[in-house]
Amino acid sequence: MSIILSLFNFKLFKIKAKSLLFLLISIIALSNSIEAQTNRVISVDYTKSSGKLNTMFKECIGAGRANEGLRADWQQQLAYVKKECDFKYIRMHGLLTDEMAVYKEDNKGKPEYNYMYVDALYDYLLSIGIKPFVELGFMPSALASGDKTIFWWRGNVTPPKDYAKWEALIKNLTAHFTDRYGAEEVKTWYFEVWNEPNLDGFWAGTQDEYFKLYASAAKAIKSVNKNYKVGGPATAGAAWIPETLEFCHKNNVPIDFASTHSYGVNQGFLDEFGNSGTVLSKDPMAVSSDVISSRKQIQSSTNPNIELHYTEWSSSYTPADPMHDSYHQAAYILEKLKQVGTAPNSMSYWVFTDIFEEAGPRFTPFHGGFGLLNTQGINKPAFYSYQFLNRLGEIELTNTDTRSWAAKNSKGDVQLLFWDFTYTDGGEGVNNQQYYIRDLPAKDKGKTTVSVTGMPKGKYRMELYKIGYKANDAYATYMELGKPTQLTRKQLTEIKSKNDGKPFSNETITINDDGKFSREIDLRENDVIMVNLVKI
Repeated sequence: MSIILSLFNFKLFKIKAKSLLFLLISIIALSNSIEAQTNRVISVDYTKSSGKLNTMFKECIGAGRANEGLRADWQQQLAYVKKECDFKYIRMHGLLTDEMAVYKEDNKGKPEYNYMYVDALYDYLLSIGIKPFVELGFMPSALASGDKTIFWWRGNVTPPKDYAKWEALIKNLTAHFTDRYGAEEVKTWYFEVWNEPNLDGFWAGTQDEYFKLYASAAKAIKSVNKNYKVGGPATAGAAWIPETLEFCHKNNVPIDFASTHSYGVNQGFLDEFGNSGTVLSKDPMAVSSDVISSRKQIQSSTNPNIELHYTEWSSSYTPADPMHDSYHQAAYILEKLKQVGTAPNSMSYWVFTDIFEEAGPRFTPFHGGFGLLNTQGINKPAFYSYQFLNRLGEIELTNTDTRSWAAKNSKGDVQLLFWDFTYTDGGEGVNNQQYYIRDLPAKDKGKTTVSVTGMPKGKYRMELYKIGYKANDAYATYMELGKPTQLTRKQLTEIKSKNDGKPFSNETITINDDGKFSREIDLRENDVIMVNLVKI
């Protein structure tokens, strides 16, 4: 009997020991989880700066095609985006397509040039303080060697039937720009030859034929003014930069900058309808690793100091990817722009508006379009990421936090912009088109403490801004309205008013003689927060 009791007590001890061990492990895990959620601290010193803020993020923005730029609503949206985000350049397809009426030949094959549509567009751009990043493409049908086209608006992607006539067109166009706007202005522009010639959909020729096209265009541009800037290859997937630089070096062809593109999905390069089912890459350095690699390729070339321009980038290459409409996109944009550091001279987000017709006019207010704004001018979360960036002061403060910027301006104001980026998905087999149309509440990520020392004493207005789930999240409001295929005026006004970018907190604070500011702020997955301290 005593042996049985001893065995029973021993088993009871083992059960209790296991329970205690499990409880201890649970407590440790919970403690670590709580610590992980509450230990983020962003601390900067007002008196310590890392120099002038690198503003490569607002050097350039994309647009669909030149002919769309003749629309009143497109122009209104661009003026608004320029005012709020202050992009310096704009790049678009289709400058030379038939709908821009640039080129034809008479019955004897003599070229005729016309730039009335181009002038109307470029005059407008310059009137609002934005310069053209000139993409030379696609091929006028009268100059084309074939009839292969791309997109609903039929951009011809074949090589020229006569390279001498191609060169003459580019020379005449460049001379026209010089006559109209002056050499000093055109010296500040960029001329990029073609778009994504490494994709069969965009270029019906070989790599060697692209190099011939590039060389002819570069020769034409430089013949007008040797100081004009020309570059390429404007490829998809960060391709052909070493080959292009090597070609130019061996053949004494001028090149002033390298350009290419990158998107953050796992597969493919071209799908205007979104039928392939894109999936956001789990690689934490997607897009940014391409940019850094391109810079290294340039540095190891025979032309190591030329500029690098990523003339297209986003989370996805299709204008039918609902992540573009999601609150996740804002954090994604900031994550990538922070990661690339000083590697690029510009990162041109593709694009500023959903007035974008590669797949034809779209039939719903939200359809996964590339734009910072939807077709009716609704601000998406992506728009606010660029608006917040544009509010950063001109001096960057020293900061070790990898998901934030801290800055100050000449008025003594301080700005802190920080975010969480958490990769979320619907599991195996679920693509972006299925996942980002769902209601996706954000999980809590604890509190972040932001602190500034060395501030001048006095009163400040503290403005707190947020992007996140149901915070400047127009798509969430659209879902609450039942996702109508057409918006009434009342619905449009409601979506805009609920997502108008106003601060969620606005109060007056006092910085004492110790010069210290500190605030704890709640953070959720993929939230973006801006703290703006305005000296009164």
